[in-house]
Amino acid sequence: MKIVLSIAAVLIILFLLIRFLEYKSLYFPLKKVEATPKDIDLDYEDIVVTTTDGVQISGWFIPARKPRATLLFCHGNGGNISHRLEKINMFNFLNLNVLIFDYRGYGKSKGSPSEKGLYHDAEAIYAYLLNKKGFVPQEIIAYGESLGGAVAVDLASRHELGGIIIEEGFTSARDIGKTVLPFIPSSFYKSEFDSLKKIKNIKSPKLIFHSPDDEIVPFKLGKRLYDEAPEPKEFVQLQGGHNDAFLTSQELFLGKIDSFVGRL
Repeated sequence: MKIVLSIAAVLIILFLLIRFLEYKSLYFPLKKVEATPKDIDLDYEDIVVTTTDGVQISGWFIPARKPRATLLFCHGNGGNISHRLEKINMFNFLNLNVLIFDYRGYGKSKGSPSEKGLYHDAEAIYAYLLNKKGFVPQEIIAYGESLGGAVAVDLASRHELGGIIIEEGFTSARDIGKTVLPFIPSSFYKSEFDSLKKIKNIKSPKLIFHSPDDEIVPFKLGKRLYDEAPEPKEFVQLQGGHNDAFLTSQELFLGKIDSFVGRL
């Protein structure tokens, strides 16, 4: 009996350790907001929305002078919205409104991150754009980088949008787990972030960026996500690492977004 109890205790500890490693591998939130759009001479509006499960989510709405569309910006798993100013400036240059928000537990947003929580957060921001800002779905483009790509895919699979842009996205959390923590069976993971399944239900036009130089999300995962997506869709191969491909391939990156928006 002692041996059985010892084995059970070891298995429980191992299970809890795996869940801890999974959480730490998925989320790298920072609370301190280090800068604002004002620091790059952009007007902006602080916004706070409350999700359906009662969590306050913080974000910025950055208007364009002659807006062509509005980007619902779902950022990656690290930092917070203040670390995306360079990209916000690029989108503003393309005359795109930007509503970027921090997931729960990031920046000034309350709560702590989880898969369902992130989906609730994006849903609340989408509702804000419709009900408070008065936009129609066709004017909204979901933009997701890395983990944010999974959040954007989930939103687009359940709501009408003008389009969706994914940068360095992946097929599922389990596929990422095989890359980051290959010694752990994929069935042990709690999070799914199953974009591969959801993207098949998205009718909106899709623009997918990925770099073969990505050192975090394998290129084959981004390419497979594109292959499984229904038309209309476009795949663009960038150059550069996971976090800087949009800069290394800046001209291509902005040019493709510009033409994508122009076709919508």
